Amino acid sequence: MKFLDLARVHIRSGAGGAGCVSFRREKYIEFGGPDGGDGGGGGSVWAETVEGLNTLIDFRYQQHFFAENGRPGMGRQRTGRSGSDIVLRVPVGTEILEEDGETLIADLAEPGARVLLARGGNGGWGNLRFKSATNQAPRRANPGQEGVERTLWLRLKLIADVGLVGLPNAGKSTFLAATSNARPKIADYPFTTLHPNLGVVGIDGTEFVVADIPGLIEGAHEGRGLGDTFLGHVERCAVLLHLVDGTSGTLIEDYRTIIAELEAYGRVLAQKPRLTVMNKIDALDDEERAFLRDELEAAAGAPVLLMSGVSGEGVPEVLRALKARIGTRAGETAESRETEPWHP
Repeated sequence: MKFLDLARVHIRSGAGGAGCVSFRREKYIEFGGPDGGDGGGGGSVWAETVEGLNTLIDFRYQQHFFAENGRPGMGRQRTGRSGSDIVLRVPVGTEILEEDGETLIADLAEPGARVLLARGGNGGWGNLRFKSATNQAPRRANPGQEGVERTLWLRLKLIADVGLVGLPNAGKSTFLAATSNARPKIADYPFTTLHPNLGVVGIDGTEFVVADIPGLIEGAHEGRGLGDTFLGHVERCAVLLHLVDGTSGTLIEDYRTIIAELEAYGRVLAQKPRLTVMNKIDALDDEERAFLRDELEAAAGAPVLLMSGVSGEGVPEVLRALKARIGTRAGETAESRETEPWHP
């Protein structure tokens, strides 16, 4: 299935049915009077998250979603049938934006979340509603209310616990393939990964989800390479795993390039907890490992772990460190929810 994380849709709720003008005329009924029924309500347009989806590819082949109109009222006080609703089924983590692409309508981050996008029009009143002591034979009825037409953007941000960031060929896809059942494309040239990949990683009886996004290069926030288009997929992550290629001759510059791009992207990425790991240590001897590790720790201002995604050396230690940080982050979130006062 092809990955698609942005789609434009056109929706329209159903119009309400018109009210009916009718009078009761039967052979043995002396006083008939008005008996026009109301029109039915138009169908509404909803968005609902469902499990098992991780792409918006369905919305590439269908962009127009129109709910059913309500049926008009009829004589003998019969109300018209209401129009059927229509539901847009989207993956968990989908954001719904206005046509400008910036105004957020809803963030559907939980399974089963549901939001009303366009309410159906009300049905019009029949002439029976207008009967009164001074107007016993009304000859008027209301038309149905028009539906609502909108153009919206759907933007998917993957739900993951750990987000992989780094330059192209830093070993992100190799790490994901070595620790999960995901099979991303791996090759010895840059930009092998063209779209995000998800993998479920397990360590010590605990599982968490890792998201691998295409590599960043200097100037990605200005659109160079694949740009920062896919950075939104790691906005929801609890921890960022920053992989640095230990065999690169510009180790410190590589590290600072990614940090600069995260800061240029803004939002919450620069403040997220990060775990820095020097990868591909299978190609380095002990002296080189120690020297490069000290250099990278001085630049990062934090401890640096060593790992080789190919040989598996250091991988369990990295996974345990991620597990600890994810647990700490989850505990902080739960504690903040308990202490934060309720507000509407």
